[in-house]
Parts: sequence; structure tokens; C-alpha cells
Amino acid sequence: MRPKTDSEIAAMRTSGRILATVLEKIRRDVRAGMTPKNVSALAASETARLGGRPAFKGFEGYPDIICISNNNEVQHSIPNDVPFKNGDIVNFDYGVVVDGMVTDAGISLCIGGTPDADGARLLKGTEEALYAGIDMVREGARVGDISAAVEKVLRSYNLGIVRELVGHGVGHELHEAPEIPNYGRAGSGPMLKAGMTIAIEPITTLGDYRIFGAHDGWTLLTMDGSRSAQFEHTVLVTRDGCEILTQI
Repeated sequence: MRPKTDSEIAAMRTSGRILATVLEKIRRDVRAGMTPKNVSALAASETARLGGRPAFKGFEGYPDIICISNNNEVQHSIPNDVPFKNGDIVNFDYGVVVDGMVTDAGISLCIGGTPDADGARLLKGTEEALYAGIDMVREGARVGDISAAVEKVLRSYNLGIVRELVGHGVGHELHEAPEIPNYGRAGSGPMLKAGMTIAIEPITTLGDYRIFGAHDGWTLLTMDGSRSAQFEHTVLVTRDGCEILTQI
């Protein structure tokens, strides 16, 4: 991945703010009785109002604008008409394009706001791991520094670490090099340079890490039926750290 230009970074800052605003509206508004399709319509309306364009629709054939994965669904679930229930752990993974530049982010939350003890551990540990990984980002750091920091937190919370799904470069395309696994060895992997933009995204389970694909060709589920979570930010690598682009 080559570093982004100043104009490309400016577009990603705008894209990231729109994306963060949409996810925050979902966080505030989602409730039991709503369906994933309701949330997809909300995201579409809010994104258009703010001047962005959804990034996921049509990506490798994906049929909707947002991935909404509930409980034992790990990633890439297509919005459906099944209402959310209080206590569901739901991941909302979304991307926005502005002036051809893409940002990617995700949140997980408990419908109704009060998870059980295991659900709370899943959410807290996964989000904490995201920020541990972000704390390692700076020019000269290695991808393995991020991976090792994420893994250390996830293991401390006794969470399963999904192997097949990883963070990645982002910007001109939704998925760019380098891949950023959620486990690894510090000091290994590609070196980060100022101006690079990457998406860090711990993806976890409450049980075994193994997953399988559903018959729809998109939805990934935990093999053992345990619940899953994901948190994600797009960040800009700087000389002395990073800038989180997908926050308000």
C-alpha cells in the first residue's frame, strides 16, 4: 500500500466522520422489535443526508449496504426481517465512500443495553483489544505489533480469536494490503509508513474460534453456536502515532 495524498486523506476524514455519525445513530436508535432491514434503511437515509455513499453494496456481489450479524453470526450477514430481541449481541459493520475514498468501521452492542456476564465480557474484551491495537500504530511499527497487542487482550478475556477474518488496508478499495491478523508476533510483518490507512478489527467468539459459511453464501457463523463480536476503526498512520478517522 502506498501512503495516501493530502487530498485523499481529507476525503477519508470526511468519509470517516459520516460513517461514525451513522454508527452512532444506529447505537442510539436500535431497539428490540426493529429488524436488520430497518437498520439498513436507516443507514442508507442517514448516509445520503450527510453526503456519502455506502461502500459495501455490490462489493464482490454483496447485496446490501451494511453487514448486521446477530449472536452466533460472525460476519457478513445480510439484513433480514427477523426482529431484534433484548439481550441479542449484534454487530453493525459499515463502510462509506466520499470522493472515491473508503472508510470501514464496526460496532457491537447488546440490544436493550444490558448484556449478561458473558456478553459483557465479549463486548468489553473485543473493544479493549481494538484500542490496544490502535495504541501500537505509528510510523516504523510492524503489523505484528498490532496483532500481538490485540491477541494479548483477547486471551486475557478468554475469547476465541477468529483466524480467517483480519484487519486490512483501506482507502482506494475496501480491502487493500496489508492484512492485519488479530494474533501474531511483535516485530514481525510489514512496516507501517506515515500516510498509510488501515482498518483494525478484532473479531471474537465466546467459545471456539472455528467458523463456517451459511447457505446464503455470505453469512459466517460460529461452529459451536457461541456468540461473536467485532469492533473496527479506520486509522491514519502518522509519524508519532495515528489518527482515528472513523470517530466523531
